[in-house]
Amino acid sequence: MGPAAEGARRAGPLIVTEDLGLLDDLLRLCAAAGVEPEVHHRVPERRASWTDPPLVLVGDDAAARCRGAVRRPGTLLVGRDQDDPGLWRLAVEIGAESVLSLPGAESLLVDRLADAAEGVGRAALTVGVVGGRGGAGASTLACGLALAAARAGRRTLLVDGDPLGGGLDVLLGGEREEGRRWPDFAASKGRLAGGALEESLPSVRGVRVLSWGRDATAPVPPEAVRSVLAAARRRGGAVVVDLPRGTDPSVTEALAQLDLGLLVVPAELRAVAAADRMAAAIGPAVRDLRAVVRGPYAVGLDERWVADALRLPLAGELPYDPGIVADQDAGVPPGAEPRGPLGRFCAAFWERALAPGGAA
Repeated sequence: MGPAAEGARRAGPLIVTEDLGLLDDLLRLCAAAGVEPEVHHRVPERRASWTDPPLVLVGDDAAARCRGAVRRPGTLLVGRDQDDPGLWRLAVEIGAESVLSLPGAESLLVDRLADAAEGVGRAALTVGVVGGRGGAGASTLACGLALAAARAGRRTLLVDGDPLGGGLDVLLGGEREEGRRWPDFAASKGRLAGGALEESLPSVRGVRVLSWGRDATAPVPPEAVRSVLAAARRRGGAVVVDLPRGTDPSVTEALAQLDLGLLVVPAELRAVAAADRMAAAIGPAVRDLRAVVRGPYAVGLDERWVADALRLPLAGELPYDPGIVADQDAGVPPGAEPRGPLGRFCAAFWERALAPGGAA
């Protein structure tokens, strides 16, 4: 049995109802969420059977029988007539978090069931990297950030958002690793299990990588991008997305999932001009867009001048590292050396961004 099935079995909800019609609906929704429930007609005599499940679904027919039970988080009162004022009174009496009315709340309930099964906690910090101009070094920075997060002990997923790029798995040296690529998720819609997604992807140097296959493929639709990134975020840790310089619907969907966008800008006038247009194009879709300024510097420029010219906060200065090209020729991924300029920059970034309550 796979990891997703084992997690579902461990984290099954409790259903309390004698309404056979409602029970059939709840069992169907549990199956859709991939969880296996325990069913009782009243509060179980064994205390742990009531307090241990991650979620308790109390049918409106059984609410009165649950009065006096130990109050616990994750209790939902489920019925079919949300306008019934008596239903809300019962919810208060049993300490239910909310009242869900079927069939209208079916999608919401499936999400709650799946979240409970996966043990969802703090969502992953999702960082997108995009070049202010072509060849700015966005893919290099994305790889460095992913490797640094993995070295810090974080669950890390690196997402290649550019179907026309050379492939981040190649950049990391993992093109021969077994696992699924973007074309395998092209038909995805709705909710994906985060654990199953993670286990299906190639693992390179402690980083799970979602890249493109070697064959020419059609772009992945926005619905699939939404499903994959949402599943990745639910797993926690860090998600790094390498984005192309474009704004098609799939890219726009990826931008909407970001907590932070990093615009990589070489410190030269033409690059600043190109980056200004890029910032105008993607800025409205990103809740927090910042500049990473990369050396070497043109005469008269520094990182503050570049950030001010773009009207963006400065995320940091990425020092020029002439050894990166030689390292890549030798099969060493960017940022693999923690003491190099890129490795130090990325480690400092995550030290701030992943600290409890920290900001990038």
